Amino acid sequence: MIVPTLLRRLALAGAALTVLASPAICPAADLRLDFPKTFHTEEVMTNGTILHVRVGGAGPAVVLLHGYGDTGDMWAPLAADLARNHTVIVPDLRGMGLSVRAETGFEKANEAEDIVGIMDALHAPSADVVAHDIGNMVAFALAARHPDRVTKLVLMDAPVPGVGPWDEILKNPLLWHFRFGGADMERLVAGRERIYLDRFWNEFSADPANFPEATRVHYAELYAAPGRMHAGFAQFAAFDQDAIDNRAWLAAHGKLAMPVLAIGGEKSFGPTMAIVAEAGAVDVEERVIPNAGHWLMEEQPAATVMAIEQFLDGRPAPVKDGRLGQAALSLEQTQAMQLSGAGAGTSGLSGIRTVLLYGDPAKPGPYMLEIHVPPNTRIAPHTHRDDRFANVISGSWYFGYGAKANDAAVKPLTVGGLYTEPGGTPHFAFTRADPAVVRLTGIGPSDTVYVAATSSH
Repeated sequence: MIVPTLLRRLALAGAALTVLASPAICPAADLRLDFPKTFHTEEVMTNGTILHVRVGGAGPAVVLLHGYGDTGDMWAPLAADLARNHTVIVPDLRGMGLSVRAETGFEKANEAEDIVGIMDALHAPSADVVAHDIGNMVAFALAARHPDRVTKLVLMDAPVPGVGPWDEILKNPLLWHFRFGGADMERLVAGRERIYLDRFWNEFSADPANFPEATRVHYAELYAAPGRMHAGFAQFAAFDQDAIDNRAWLAAHGKLAMPVLAIGGEKSFGPTMAIVAEAGAVDVEERVIPNAGHWLMEEQPAATVMAIEQFLDGRPAPVKDGRLGQAALSLEQTQAMQLSGAGAGTSGLSGIRTVLLYGDPAKPGPYMLEIHVPPNTRIAPHTHRDDRFANVISGSWYFGYGAKANDAAVKPLTVGGLYTEPGGTPHFAFTRADPAVVRLTGIGPSDTVYVAATSSH
């Protein structure tokens, strides 16, 4: 049984299943929704319809799914950031935004097939999927029916029909719009789209001032286009069938197995988003965005983007005031993180690649990094200002202390091997026929000072 205050929070978030923001009609300079110029758009034929899709970047694919009251434009800040190391795919859902007008097909299991068709057309066999509002429902159906196509899933501030506390959510009178639809309702709203949408933008924001006027104008104009409010109302009208479909699927196949990040706005779903996700998935991480209502990308875009990036890319957790913060990453997550070149606390050799797992070696506070060292690579004797611990993660690693490598003892280390690098103490290392991965931990700021040329081995 959900307590009244929690039910109200659920209702507020659920009622907000009705609006957000984007750029196309208002000048881009006035909006937070300007996609990078490197992005292009495509009209993709899929599952009996045509969807408007923004595509940019390079690397592993990520699909971003919007909800009602906004379009794919809402994702511009996140898309710009993810495009540095992902191929970013941002569709407008069936019948919405700039996608082709649609009269039917709004059951979320069917809309999931729309997204599969887009992934096929863009040669993305699998992708991380990030969703908000009604996008959550499409994303859940996609992940359930095509688990091989979804590597990670982010669900943001909205329930999923038939999953977890769905029945309790439906009982709240604040969610009258879940049943608001049909030809008469479309006629009532026609020409008054801004009035209708403002109710959600205002009531489900932590502070309505954080939902910009230019963004409101943009979306109101998009939703005033022929067939757009029909498509929006049809998304809600399909909820009963969506609930039936999801319950049947969970009963037959069990919960989702891929990692799931559940994000709630502090003034909206909050930690309840994780309760919803845990009812449908086994591996759930919870994040609550402070000072945000339902409209996370409008109200707190920087914090929301950071939370999503840390989950998708396994980026190092921030260190606050030089103190250790919380972080929990599997070996699979750490090994999937992006490699970079030399940085603070590394050897500086061009052939060695680095992964920053936690913190920043150039700044005060704890840090952890990995060095990925190719075969037949030598690191000359050097020192670091801080004390460090190191473990061999893979391969064969040869380590020794001393300012002259050819005069010092060398310790062969394999997986699980441990050694220390006391601050100011010269040490050296090298690989032979095998590459090696070594994980180093210290308290920054760190540095690297070479003390002698490498001798041959």
